[in-house]
Amino acid sequence: MGRLARWALAAALLLAPLPAGATVDAAEHDAFWLWAGVAPPPVLAQARTLYILQGQIDPPPRGGPGPARMIAQGIAVPRLRQGEVWLAYRAHTLRWPPQILPTILAQARRWKQAGNPVVGIQIDFDARTRHLQDYATFLRDLRTQLPAEYRLSITGLMDWGSNADPEAINQLQGVVDEVVVQTYQGRRTIPSYRSYLPRIARLTLPFKIGLVQDGEWEAPDSLTASPWFRGYVVFLLKP
Repeated sequence: MGRLARWALAAALLLAPLPAGATVDAAEHDAFWLWAGVAPPPVLAQARTLYILQGQIDPPPRGGPGPARMIAQGIAVPRLRQGEVWLAYRAHTLRWPPQILPTILAQARRWKQAGNPVVGIQIDFDARTRHLQDYATFLRDLRTQLPAEYRLSITGLMDWGSNADPEAINQLQGVVDEVVVQTYQGRRTIPSYRSYLPRIARLTLPFKIGLVQDGEWEAPDSLTASPWFRGYVVFLLKP
């Protein structure tokens, strides 16, 4: 092949469209995370499931006195008439003082009183594999305190599927209603995500896959073949 032909081929490859599914298009989905600072985009009109940040639980400053505290975050209470709404809480500690959960439940009541279809609470906590037993204990206790009208969702890390003791994950059966496994960090898909997916597909509790808007994604057949797979959730970004 001559030099001119090679240049023409290279240009064609650069300009060719990405394969279908290679980039996450929010318009192709109906479940979303809406985090702080992100103005509700038009795509929310097609949402069937929304996970909306409402607070962050932080430990006391390093070396400082006092218990963990919850900082209110996210959008004010709107009026959403369709689908399901989960109130999401970003946790940086599992050592919750007694007032945290009543505060969360009071927020949920305000949302429901405004006519919103709140179905559950989601905990967004980066539990490392070696601490899964402690996390399971925390979640069991939380589940016993949640009113029966609320379901419990958690986010999960991809390495749970490959590095964790299967029994530790199985302990979450009957405790949480779903795990949403995050395939991204920040604004980008984790480059090695493909290597984790076959093991994630072998989870034996309801799970979804969390994607980041405009991130890389190609779904393996093993996901849709799993009887526990419940679809995708897209993390929406600021423009």
